[in-house]
Amino acid sequence: MGARRLLRGGDPGRRGPPHRVRALLHPEESLDLKPLLRSRVLEDCLGKRPARIPVPVWANPYDTETARLDALLRDFGDSEWHTPVRLKWFEEERRRTHRTTVAGVIGHLLTVDGLIATALGLDDPLGPKAPPGGGPADRTEHFWNSSPYPVTRKVREPWRAQGHTLVRTVSFAGRGVAELAVDYGGFALPLGDAFLERAFECWVHAWDIAEAVDYPYEPPSGPHLHRMIDLAARLLPGALAGRRRSGLAAPARGLVAAGAPGRTLHLEIEGAGGGGWDIALDSPAAKPSREHTVAEVALDGLEFCQLAAGHISPEEAAVGQTGDREAIRDVLFAAASLSRL
Repeated sequence: MGARRLLRGGDPGRRGPPHRVRALLHPEESLDLKPLLRSRVLEDCLGKRPARIPVPVWANPYDTETARLDALLRDFGDSEWHTPVRLKWFEEERRRTHRTTVAGVIGHLLTVDGLIATALGLDDPLGPKAPPGGGPADRTEHFWNSSPYPVTRKVREPWRAQGHTLVRTVSFAGRGVAELAVDYGGFALPLGDAFLERAFECWVHAWDIAEAVDYPYEPPSGPHLHRMIDLAARLLPGALAGRRRSGLAAPARGLVAAGAPGRTLHLEIEGAGGGGWDIALDSPAAKPSREHTVAEVALDGLEFCQLAAGHISPEEAAVGQTGDREAIRDVLFAAASLSRL
């Protein structure tokens, strides 16, 4: 009898299923590559044999960041989806916050990504009742308030499907599509920049979610982070001009003709994704000039991103600085003003 039990896989001296059976009962593990590893593998493969329909370079950060966030969400249970998350941004010289949930954050990403979808002629995730001409905040508030019930984990599927559709659409669209204007309500961005902006926000909110559930989350790869920082640096002259029109920044020191050299601040970003950028101070149309540099600022790359995301205030940023203090203050506040809900 003992021999028969052993032949059947049993162990007369132990309780429970035999070792070989128990080994098959461990939790199922995903066979998907980790997003960063996936990105590196694809980059290596495509370098050896380019894809017939490659993803545009400017859409790669969005493709990667949405995949990374989706990997974080994959194993969330209902309790994690309803974990409180505090969104932060900088507005009217002070930090603003809004309390939502993990599901609410994904709904926010879904609705704002919808601005790109509509620019490409795709369906608006808000449907026909979307606020006409609404910017990110209006669209998000509409989504959050459109149902008397809290947003649930079901929002993940349409968000991820829309992301795949956006990347697939621009991959087939051809070169000129990068210049297509995406209307954000109060301003517009070329499609290529809009994809970078959405990649940045996806990472920032993934960071918010990971912090809320006490889970580590890595920053983007160096090349992708560099593209995001470059976008923010290119937006600074316009943001500074907007603050000046609102009386929130010091007036320009003089009129500068379009394309002419003018006062310049040199921004040095250190660490992964870093580099150097010359920022025109007196007009977005002016040409930055090293000969007209009046100030220099050095910031760690991740800290600059936190500033541009509204996660830290200009006063909190650990800045190495020299030169015109008024110009430095104006640029740091302009960086913080890039953030929004």
